[in-house]
Amino acid sequence: MGVVLMSKRELNRIDVLARLDGGRLTTSAAADLMRLTTRQTHRLLKRYRDGGAPAIANRRRGRPSNNRLPDVVRDHAVALVREHYADFGPTLAAEKLAERHDLRVSRETLRGWMRRAGIWLPRAERKRIQQPRHRREHVGELVQIDGSEHRWFEDRAPPCTLLVFIDDATSRLMELRFVPSESTFAYFEALKSYLQHHGKPVAFYSDIFRVSREDAASGDGMTQFGRALSELNIEILCANTSQAKGRVERAHHTLQDRLVKELRLAGISAMEAANAFLPAFVQTYNGRFAKPPARDRDLHRPIAGMNDLDDILCWREQRSVSRQLVVNYNRMKFMLLPDKTPATVAGKLVDIYDFPDGRLEIRWKGLPLPYSAFDQLQRVSHAAIIENKRLGEVLAWIKQQQDKQPRHRGDLVGPRRSNQKAGLMKDRVDRLAQGPKSRARPAPPGPPPLR
Repeated sequence: MGVVLMSKRELNRIDVLARLDGGRLTTSAAADLMRLTTRQTHRLLKRYRDGGAPAIANRRRGRPSNNRLPDVVRDHAVALVREHYADFGPTLAAEKLAERHDLRVSRETLRGWMRRAGIWLPRAERKRIQQPRHRREHVGELVQIDGSEHRWFEDRAPPCTLLVFIDDATSRLMELRFVPSESTFAYFEALKSYLQHHGKPVAFYSDIFRVSREDAASGDGMTQFGRALSELNIEILCANTSQAKGRVERAHHTLQDRLVKELRLAGISAMEAANAFLPAFVQTYNGRFAKPPARDRDLHRPIAGMNDLDDILCWREQRSVSRQLVVNYNRMKFMLLPDKTPATVAGKLVDIYDFPDGRLEIRWKGLPLPYSAFDQLQRVSHAAIIENKRLGEVLAWIKQQQDKQPRHRGDLVGPRRSNQKAGLMKDRVDRLAQGPKSRARPAPPGPPPLR
């Protein structure tokens, strides 16, 4: 006789039936102990007397459920998942089966099918010790920002970075933007879009945009991004570690799973097309994952009346004017036009406004000064310091230049420097040499703006 599997309830029933069969319990008392009717108690007693204890085991154990879906539905769903969604999780795969194939299967049913078919394996549970932090109560009270470098287009395009702005109170995606790499200029452009769509939040939370060295050149412990937020009356809070920004870090994992597959299904392989695709994705994502805030009040403030937003969201530094009316900035010399420049400017400090779109202005007392490019940018040397986050982009640009025909030593090649300096390209120098006649100029076709 083989082994018979029984539940704890069935074992208790055997004990009650044995006492009932031995005359130690009445039928009504045994029915009360087993929580059954007297008629069902008589049926179980007859099975016990005819077959013994093994006859009390559930006769449906080990057999398929009568409510199971047909095998043809299971095979069709598994075939679709294996063909189109092999690297999808059960939840997302079930959503896509309903959206694209009109096949509605619960995620837990599909999870079992995928596990038995060897398509999906459950993630090992890991013990994590972390201090819980409650969400903020209002929308716009705290917005976490971060960039995620990833192969968003898989093998169809090089890796790039996705800038993510997420509201702490609701886990709502507020702004997404694909950029070549994390840089000050990239954050300036994303911040401008955020302000135009939502207004000014109370504070941003990030583990970047802080000066770690006390002897830094700025001397005030504030980065360019921090300076811009200060002028906008927005607080910047710095996290000690990336783990402290749990909301945005968890969003990275979800986006690296879902957004990559959505871009694949949409056939998108370029950042420009991906940025055009993001608003529809954000709406769907927020409808699926966003939480309602604890309080209804929105703490975003309007930016109406701010005509100097471009002047705030730019790279600004001060430089001294020599007696020859020459200004040195970022390995370049700019000659102020003597006939259009006051003589009192010599020896004074002027403000350099370096804009994300490639424009550069030299201002004194708020007024732009006409200039011409006097010296050109030199080639990036082998000892140039390149940030780790920009290494892939710089190497790709260098390879592109090396594939072209050799240039003379005087020609200008090389990307902008790291995000500590702006850097200007040859084609940009040619335009600057004509003077600041027009403020609106197209972006240079050379390497992307880096900061």
